[in-house]
Amino acid sequence: MSCSNPRQTRFVSSLFLLLIVASPLAAQQPGALDEATVGVLANVLATTDARRFDPAILHEALNHPNPAVRRQGALAAGRIGDAAALDLLIPILHDTVPAVQAAAAFALGLLKDPRAIPALLETIRAVSSGEQGTPQLEAVTAIAKIGGEDGARASSDVIAEGSPAALLEAWRLGARAPVAQLVRFTDASDVATRWRALYSLARLRAKEAAGPLVRALNDPDPQIRTVATRGINKALLDSAKLDARDAVSALRRLVNDADAHIRINALRSLASFRDSSLAAAAVPLMADRDIGVAVQAETTLGVLSGARAAEALRGRLTSSVFALKRQAVIGLAQADSAAGLAATVPLVRDADWRWRSVAAEAFGAARARDRLEALLGDPDGRVVAQALQMLQRIVPATDSALPARARALLTHQDPAVRSVAADIVARQPNVADVDVLVAAYARAEGDPFNDARLSAVSALGAIAGASSSGRLQVATKFVSVTRRPSDYLVRRLAADTLPDTRDPWGPVLPISTGRSIADYRDIARRWLVPALNGTNPHVFLDTDRGTLDIELLPAEAPLTVAAFLDLVNRRYFDGLRWHRVVPNFVVQDGDPRGDGWGGPGFAIRDEVNPVRYDVGTVGMALSGPNTGGSQYFITHSAQPHLDGIYTIFGRVVGGSSANILNAIGMGDRIRSIHR
Repeated sequence: MSCSNPRQTRFVSSLFLLLIVASPLAAQQPGALDEATVGVLANVLATTDARRFDPAILHEALNHPNPAVRRQGALAAGRIGDAAALDLLIPILHDTVPAVQAAAAFALGLLKDPRAIPALLETIRAVSSGEQGTPQLEAVTAIAKIGGEDGARASSDVIAEGSPAALLEAWRLGARAPVAQLVRFTDASDVATRWRALYSLARLRAKEAAGPLVRALNDPDPQIRTVATRGINKALLDSAKLDARDAVSALRRLVNDADAHIRINALRSLASFRDSSLAAAAVPLMADRDIGVAVQAETTLGVLSGARAAEALRGRLTSSVFALKRQAVIGLAQADSAAGLAATVPLVRDADWRWRSVAAEAFGAARARDRLEALLGDPDGRVVAQALQMLQRIVPATDSALPARARALLTHQDPAVRSVAADIVARQPNVADVDVLVAAYARAEGDPFNDARLSAVSALGAIAGASSSGRLQVATKFVSVTRRPSDYLVRRLAADTLPDTRDPWGPVLPISTGRSIADYRDIARRWLVPALNGTNPHVFLDTDRGTLDIELLPAEAPLTVAAFLDLVNRRYFDGLRWHRVVPNFVVQDGDPRGDGWGGPGFAIRDEVNPVRYDVGTVGMALSGPNTGGSQYFITHSAQPHLDGIYTIFGRVVGGSSANILNAIGMGDRIRSIHR
């Protein structure tokens, strides 16, 4: 997060020079927006939140004299997702303000309509490749998001015309990506160009990428080594029929790189070779000063297995740091099942549910089915849910005994247990399960989160789709007797998996948000208008490792920021723990349960925006589209594959933030989040 890190500073300046996170329109605004304009913004927020396409509201915003309002209108048109917005957005590509043009291009990417490609190409070609700004960057990204044959052809043309952004976005094209073109840029003299091409190749995992990525392991620039270590693995080398020795030799050297992110990536890549002789390279890293490196070293040793790995992991079982001891237990169970089981059994009797949950993870790593089944009787639902998830992972889908155990757990008091149980039952669709699943759905209506309801609907959909008799039973016993759910997410899933619900339950959209226009005016006035005038709110996240200063971004995600600040004001986050930490990826918090299942009891619609995931970016965690709540994550490093998918609503600022963020381990405490 810190700009004091030279690698991070160069990365930001070379790759995202064209991106402006703070509102670029602030200097063009009057000192304050009048109440009429607040009303326009409130209408935009309301129609976006409801996912209701209202041409009149959008037209008013897109033609407003204030460019900040026009930008909000463009983002709204894309987020609503109705292809009818195409005709409103294409003219905005010619707006006089670049930030508005960029928002229109971004929105067209959300619509994913190939009819927008000619206009987007026109935007890109309006200026030379050396003078391209944010409108061209977003147009390039939009074309890649649209994809298909038209998108692939246009992206290839743009790369040939010299657009650097197209190299980075090419991974979005999947199997249609111009791999041969990308390979040609991997030897470019410009670091940013090489990085972009290698990033896309690493994401695509095309066999043609293997050679360039292996060569990049020896690149003098840390940006390039980072992406190379991230992309190399045994499966890729095998697909290219390359001898692995050069890659392994380079990775063994890179586990001692000065950059902790490279050390983490190199350890992760070494694990893919599953060669116990490589344990010697990972063992010293268990004592690394960076907790992310140490945790990844333990993870890698668990995968590599062998006597050396098991011995080293046994030595870490006495660690007083939760994250380190946890991963040592799981790693040992994976490396040596007998030794791992012996070390794990005492945890089953621990008074702290977290250690009993770790025991379930370790039993899963050791594939100890009997031990996991014993944990299904644990008094804490969080432990039962973890054990059931591990069973789901290790037991074949054809096994008939596990669905029977799961069926009995459909009446469990814990919603997470019932959700996993329904998912397991759905693996073997059976008409005989309709009654218990209908009962499970009814029971879930009073849950604090909707996972059990969603899983019950999904399981009923599997039964209905498996046979005509199943469809009849579900229609008779569930669809015809169940009132239209108030939960939009349940209706959306049902429309996809149970077509018979479409008529009796009516259209999925618009969404009833529970807010009045006065509520949206309040959000616009309190948070959005100040942000459009250049003033963003800050919160301070006090952790066991130090305090992070987070600048929130209402101009990018006003409803998300408003919901987050409401939770902060309620002291919702105080005392929680980082329940998920993935080295050199994210730290995640916001679950009052502490196991990743919890939330605030409401869902926030996605407010994806043109801000990019860089070091210290704060995003909303999801379990699917429009499922945000209280769980959020902060990125350790740039993660372009998250761009435009997960809502960004803040960024960590301040010179010491990188050290604090990198020091956070799973299980560490959030002392408080406050303004």
